Amino acid sequence: MQQERSNFTNKLGFVLAAAGSAVGLGNIWRFPYLAAKYGGGTFLLIYLILAVTFGFSLMIAEISIGRKTGLSAIGAFKSLDKRFGFLGILASAVPIIIFPYYSVIGGWVLKYFAVFISGGVSSAAGDDYFTTFISGTFEPLVWFFLFLGATAVIVLLGVEKGIEKVSKVLMPLLVILTLFVAIYGLTVDGAMDGLAYYLMPHMSDVSAKTILAAMGQLFYSMSLAMGIMITYGSYMKKENNLESSVRQIEIFDTGVAFLAGLMIIPAVFAFSGGDPDTLSAGPGLMFMTLPKVFNSMRFGSVIGTLFFILVFFAALTSAISLMETIVSIIMDKLNWTRRKSCIFVFILALIMGIPSSLGFGPLGFISWMGMSVLDIMDFISNSVLMPIVAFFTCIFVGFIIKPKSIVEEVQEGNVTFKSEKMFTVIIKWIAPIFLVLILASSVASALGIFTI
Repeated sequence: MQQERSNFTNKLGFVLAAAGSAVGLGNIWRFPYLAAKYGGGTFLLIYLILAVTFGFSLMIAEISIGRKTGLSAIGAFKSLDKRFGFLGILASAVPIIIFPYYSVIGGWVLKYFAVFISGGVSSAAGDDYFTTFISGTFEPLVWFFLFLGATAVIVLLGVEKGIEKVSKVLMPLLVILTLFVAIYGLTVDGAMDGLAYYLMPHMSDVSAKTILAAMGQLFYSMSLAMGIMITYGSYMKKENNLESSVRQIEIFDTGVAFLAGLMIIPAVFAFSGGDPDTLSAGPGLMFMTLPKVFNSMRFGSVIGTLFFILVFFAALTSAISLMETIVSIIMDKLNWTRRKSCIFVFILALIMGIPSSLGFGPLGFISWMGMSVLDIMDFISNSVLMPIVAFFTCIFVGFIIKPKSIVEEVQEGNVTFKSEKMFTVIIKWIAPIFLVLILASSVASALGIFTI
């Protein structure tokens, strides 16, 4: 028997859940270190311009496809044009690859939250603390299991009782905590220099690499090209205004990314004196540099605890959307119950995540082009599959079902689509060109031709 499709109860529930999906580790740690690496205010300005144009257009397309078909990615494309059934499979592969290793990182966040709340800020600030932890066998697996279990419980409760209720609590809390930590961080001596670096654009810093890095960040930041927004769109009621919902999701998502940069860059700038290597430390910025910053701050233990609470919230809301997307695919394809689908996805993610967790320790000998198991999974999903999925989505919307079909969905209920012309131009011409450049630059970077 066909499962009855769930719905978000109202527009607010949809916006907060979709924003919760978009607001994840990509906002909290990836956005600040990319902003630091690519000129602060210059990167910020370019990202904001791309978010309200390129990001908006792709998100409108994906949510519209979901709401129009009432299906997850694997069935949505096929229902609109059988020739594009492969695109649903590609889009579905992305969260299946990402969810296990994302949960491993979520486990690391949970571990640091536990360390900070128990007063272990000095220990966490040690030079070898992070590498010693992730290179272990048993402990990283335990934290991975706990994070995965928490995600599974929420998804098991369903769209309304689980995802929507949790998002309505966590998203406002996340914004309040981020704002509080950001304001406090600005009181640290030397933070104002970091604030100026973060907010002031310099045209001399504008380059192809900066634009491509900002474009690539949109995928991480806005949960694009991984079937998530199609799935959430399929739960959206027809009477909800689609365009204004996407704008509100963008405000939440970009606002949290902005606040994360405001929270991290000035504080790290003050701690390091603006050292470029410290500012662009990548994942190490969150797990190695920031504990040192908190340890050097007055009330650093309290601020550090609040920081890792909000990072945990961000990681959890994104993990929920990743798991829900996979569960929805299985429910649509195999007609399984939510309970059975959740148990299957939990076990699958556990099995797939173990190599990523052990890839820094017992399985450290497994590498490809200098990348660990987790890095390989990240490269395949984010640097290769996501640009490919986004490119074919643009071709599908722009030339197969035509932008008019999306416009009609947005205008459901006699609503005016204010950005119709911009959407049409970007989805047909501008976005595909940029996506090809992103894919080429990602592969070139991995091969060592140049680094982004």
